[in-house]
Amino acid sequence: MARWKASGLKGSSEMESFRVRDSRLLKILIIKPSSFGDVIHGLPVLHALRQRFPEAVFHWVVAKGFDGILEDHPLIHKLWIIDKDSWKQAGNLPRTFSELKNLSRALRSEKFDLVIDLQGLFRSAMIGILSGAEERVGFDNAREGARFSYKYRVRTQTELHAVEKNLQLAEFVGCPCADTVFPLPPLVEVPHIVKNLGRYAVIAPSAGTLVKRWPAEYFGNLASRLPIPSVIVGGRSDAALGDEVTSLSGSRAVSLVGETSLRELAAIIGGAEFFVSPDSGPMHLAAALNIPVFAIFGPTSPLRTGPYGKIHTVIRLDLPCSPCFSRKPCPDWRCIREITPNMVLEAINRRWTGEIGRNE
Repeated sequence: MARWKASGLKGSSEMESFRVRDSRLLKILIIKPSSFGDVIHGLPVLHALRQRFPEAVFHWVVAKGFDGILEDHPLIHKLWIIDKDSWKQAGNLPRTFSELKNLSRALRSEKFDLVIDLQGLFRSAMIGILSGAEERVGFDNAREGARFSYKYRVRTQTELHAVEKNLQLAEFVGCPCADTVFPLPPLVEVPHIVKNLGRYAVIAPSAGTLVKRWPAEYFGNLASRLPIPSVIVGGRSDAALGDEVTSLSGSRAVSLVGETSLRELAAIIGGAEFFVSPDSGPMHLAAALNIPVFAIFGPTSPLRTGPYGKIHTVIRLDLPCSPCFSRKPCPDWRCIREITPNMVLEAINRRWTGEIGRNE
């Protein structure tokens, strides 16, 4: 797989239909830089496009830090890795301008036949424009003015799961999807420390925002009461959280937080009996790997961003204020704090082996 990195890095009209000639559609650019879960949500589009256009060449624009999950993907010819976080910093403006100029030159040289923007933000729309491709497809409700950059805008429902929303763009370009498939790269080998556990669960206690996190003491309590050991996973910035959960588990968990690549994380999750976490990127990876997920939801909507598939379980409270989609905890934070470890254990017990919770 080829890779592109920015140098220096360690008037649209709405159309009712889009028709494409197979012989002409040779090279497709998918723009879905972030976040982790959002990249996972875009994979079924790649599958649908590949089924419809088996001879096409696919490129993908992804943000630095999330490229690992797409590394060596057999369906992706080239990854375009951008450092979007550095672009946000005003002090980096000269460097950003230079990187965008280089990116535009490189993208235009590819002569893409079609650009599909699954992100729907100003930055992703700008990349689409920089590609020089005339045929650009995106969401009609894309934010930050992005919708005005597309030649074709697709209407979607607000209360629709992100996976299904993305697949509507695939359907618009002539790729109906009978089965939702998450094509992931081949899994790497599971670390020996995990192999030696035998059967295990995976717990990912962190989330993209603090407001979505279940308390560490709840996770520790849960891990201490499971009949199989738990592997605690997460990013480097979550190391303290992982250590806290592990300590509270009474030696029933081992922490690999910050010690795995995204490919290794996928392998660990793929070998688990089940997976527990709040609304997070690893949760979506577990769902894509068809591992039973027990997801703890508070301020976000499981209808829009819950684990995709029928084998998963969402644990949430039926409160009139939830989901509120706030990124800051409210004073009482009931939607999260009132979900107890007992409630999660009971959910696991109902849908897993029936063993959990008997020896409390």
